[in-house]
Amino acid sequence: MKTPFPLTQVFPKVGIRPIIDGRRHGVRESLEAQTMAQAQRAAELISSKLRYLNGQPVECVIADTCIGGVAEANACAEKFARENVGVSLSVTPCWCYGSETMDMNAKIPQAIWGFNGTERPGAVYLAAVLAAHSQKGIPSFGIYGRDVQEADATDIPADVEAKILQFVRAGMALATMRGKSYLSMGNVSMGIAGSIVDQAFFEEFLGMRVECKDMTEFLRRIDKGIYDEEEYKKAIAWVKANCKEGKDYNSPAYTRTREQLDSEWETSVKMALIARDMMVGNPKLDAKGFYEEANGHHAILSGFQGQRQWTDYQPNGDFMEAILNSSFDWNGIRAPYLVATENDSLNGVSMLLNYLLTNRAQIFSDVRTYWSPEAVQRVSGYQLEGQAAGGIIHLINSGATTLDGTGQQTADGKPVMKPFWEITEAEAQACLDATKWCPSITEYFCGGGWSSNFKTKGGMPVTMVRLNLVKGIGPVLQLAEGFTVELPEKVHALIDERTNPTWPTTWFAPILTGKGAFSDVYSVMNNWGANHGAISFGHIGADLITLASMLRIPVYMHNVAQERIFRPSTWASFGTSELEGADFRACSTFGPLYK
Repeated sequence: MKTPFPLTQVFPKVGIRPIIDGRRHGVRESLEAQTMAQAQRAAELISSKLRYLNGQPVECVIADTCIGGVAEANACAEKFARENVGVSLSVTPCWCYGSETMDMNAKIPQAIWGFNGTERPGAVYLAAVLAAHSQKGIPSFGIYGRDVQEADATDIPADVEAKILQFVRAGMALATMRGKSYLSMGNVSMGIAGSIVDQAFFEEFLGMRVECKDMTEFLRRIDKGIYDEEEYKKAIAWVKANCKEGKDYNSPAYTRTREQLDSEWETSVKMALIARDMMVGNPKLDAKGFYEEANGHHAILSGFQGQRQWTDYQPNGDFMEAILNSSFDWNGIRAPYLVATENDSLNGVSMLLNYLLTNRAQIFSDVRTYWSPEAVQRVSGYQLEGQAAGGIIHLINSGATTLDGTGQQTADGKPVMKPFWEITEAEAQACLDATKWCPSITEYFCGGGWSSNFKTKGGMPVTMVRLNLVKGIGPVLQLAEGFTVELPEKVHALIDERTNPTWPTTWFAPILTGKGAFSDVYSVMNNWGANHGAISFGHIGADLITLASMLRIPVYMHNVAQERIFRPSTWASFGTSELEGADFRACSTFGPLYK
């Protein structure tokens, strides 16, 4: 049985605004049907192509009438407010009165699709209203087809469709995270900057709040039985049946007894239940009299400090993080719960952006080591080839790597990571079967615990992402599109076991452009801004750049082709020959969306 998305919420809708020439006595009347039909086509496209996090089609709301002036624009705004509209798309086939018909809500993403036809000057209106948006400080995306269409055309050209969907995907991501929480479970882990949770950043740039709970809350809930005991029994039985134990790499002096290992399993499973309940609540706790705990913290994202105050004497959070980030557990196939290792909130946000754009579980990894072709050959005798010919980056981390990252789900015979509603029971089982759970290395984790171990299948298109905070600038985003790589087993073992062999590995080969940070693989590694990265299935760099522009976060490193980049039209006012610098200037000028 597939369970619903964990957060109880009403998802935001897309508002469609049909804009029309308000002149009567034949002008407006001749355009009513065409304009409303354009709005309906846009709504049908969006609902047929895009889904919410729970797998349901994205809902659209169309204004009750075409909008020819301020009164109708206001009536539309009131309807959108009632209907929980979080993204606004205006459409028109003709000239209209720009500043009188535009959407004035500066807090939601805006786009205008001007129909490219010769009968009416739709392009003239588009240019006029985009100028009004720029002048009033309400950035908007302009959508205008490359080729002229006939006035009675009912199709949406491929280039227009791509821009509408790119805009709405990013806009829905922004609208969905607004009002949610980041749950900080613990504090700063081992001095990692990303786990210094910056509440102002979450509030001003993402529209989220930060909730903080000390890790002793786990001990309190375990000691006082503040979890669902029946679910725990079900979960521990499922773990014994499905989570295969791997090799114990501890030396004899640090090998833990079977009794200790069994106790660590029990605590690890309870931690997973408790972290989930802390994020989204659990009505079963209400029935037990724990009314406050039953509510949860409305968290769409969380992070667990773990090291070292917790892990020096309690089982680590590796199982908790890995299973929550996966699309399945003892309750069946379900949406993932995003949890960042080491409370790295910035990598958690990177995971969240990826997830909201794709509806797919996310890989959290250390960006551990660059392996040049020469180094691989020296160590293993193997010559890297194909997409890996320029070298590879070793992505590995003990905690939050989703089991979906094994690559055991398939489409058209190729490894993929799917939205949860597309995953089959057999694929979920294959991910479990491809994973071994090794006793954690005691020197690292004195309190014990279990670490997942697998290697990601090669050939998957992926995007590695990282959000960083820079003094004097604020948040900045970097990303690298590339592919997972599968090494021969003997080569993988030789290289992988040079570091902690109990953790999951993804070999990553970024796509090179021959320029800047993407001149070679070493430069990608050398320019990465932190020790962690969030890895999503798919080449989603263009969507991330669009979303970042909505959030006023500049992108300083990417390998996305210029023709795929889609930002608000007013970004061109900040320079057209060097887009990276223009992005920084535009984001600085407009500032945080929620400040």
